[in-house]
Amino acid sequence: MSNQLNVVELFAGVGGFRLGLEKADASFFKTVWANQWEPGKKVQHAYDCYASHFKTDDNNLDDINNEDISTIENSVFERLNIDLLVGGFPCQDYSVARTLSGEQGIKGKKGVLFWEIKRIIENSHPQYVLLENVDRLIKSPAKQRGRDFAVMLAVFRDLDYIVEWRVINASEYGNAQRRRRVFIFAYKKNLDYAEQQMSLPTDDLLFKDGFFARTFPVKETAFKGRNEKDQKLPEDVVEISDHYSFQFHTAGIMIDGVFHTVQPEAKEPAPIALKNKLLPEEKVEEEYYLKEAEIEKFDYLRGSKKIERISKDGHKYIYAEGGMSPVDDVDLPGRTMLTSEGSINRSTHVVEVDGRKRYLTPIECERLNGFSDNWTFGMPKRMRYFCMGNALVVDLIKDMGERIKEIALVEKKKPCN
Repeated sequence: MSNQLNVVELFAGVGGFRLGLEKADASFFKTVWANQWEPGKKVQHAYDCYASHFKTDDNNLDDINNEDISTIENSVFERLNIDLLVGGFPCQDYSVARTLSGEQGIKGKKGVLFWEIKRIIENSHPQYVLLENVDRLIKSPAKQRGRDFAVMLAVFRDLDYIVEWRVINASEYGNAQRRRRVFIFAYKKNLDYAEQQMSLPTDDLLFKDGFFARTFPVKETAFKGRNEKDQKLPEDVVEISDHYSFQFHTAGIMIDGVFHTVQPEAKEPAPIALKNKLLPEEKVEEEYYLKEAEIEKFDYLRGSKKIERISKDGHKYIYAEGGMSPVDDVDLPGRTMLTSEGSINRSTHVVEVDGRKRYLTPIECERLNGFSDNWTFGMPKRMRYFCMGNALVVDLIKDMGERIKEIALVEKKKPCN
């Protein structure tokens, strides 16, 4: 086995996956190519940030790509010798249809980036794939629960991968943000690691010995008995897209199209308080403190309300919203940051320190995701908040990277096609 893994990072943002893997072992994880492209944006702030941190003398701008991923030729991925493919991709509509000829298989909706992941895997056959998405992915769409996730599982099945997934709340594993994201770890069936995993009961994999359970320990039984095994996906992906629905739980494993899904609980939650990530007040600029008019707006936005509204077809209805605390409790982890962080919005954090209410600063938002201070410096302030709302928690990737390294170091060198 080589003493390093070649990594390709897709939809790279400001580099959370790469930074996490380098924190795990910068000499073992070698990022050989990365792509970040924001459609419709004249200035590519996230790409510029990524390139500023990771461009070195031994790589060039071809290695840090700023083009629409769908325009990149298959030959690029064929030559990269990818061992590990990583990326955080948008939650979209994954419905599919049969091609006009029928014999050519399926086609996904145009512009859906998961199909680009599929194309890249088909042309590079990485041993391992690690993906991140919002936790609602496993329940979407609302009118056919679980369809989109089932389509993804079936695609990995047809590409000869075993798949584990887990919704992880970052605050339960030593981080200062209650950020819930689903992580998907897929690995080739012909690996020795796969053979070893398949020799164990799936209960053991999900609660003790699997990729996620070893990395993020859980209690020995499922929450409220939510434990369903021996569920089989339909063979035809189009049938899944058209008719299939299933209430997937927050963790699971799929082998040969048969999956076992459970809802585990963190074994020993270890949250970090928001106050541990705040700057000293003397270093917070005046612009971050709320003016009286802003305080009044936040009081309204965060308060309970019932509002009569009229739908497009003229139907009247009552929109109701529960109240929340006027300020965030700094003795708890922060709530999930959204891309609207720092604006006058119900989801924005408001902290009160020394009797004054204020926004989080961009540096504090970087800290909540595990980036170093001023990682996004140089962007407009609004974009700094936006990029952190889109980013992942770096230390979760560090933890997963350490486990991937353990797996890879004991893997016997075998052909992976």
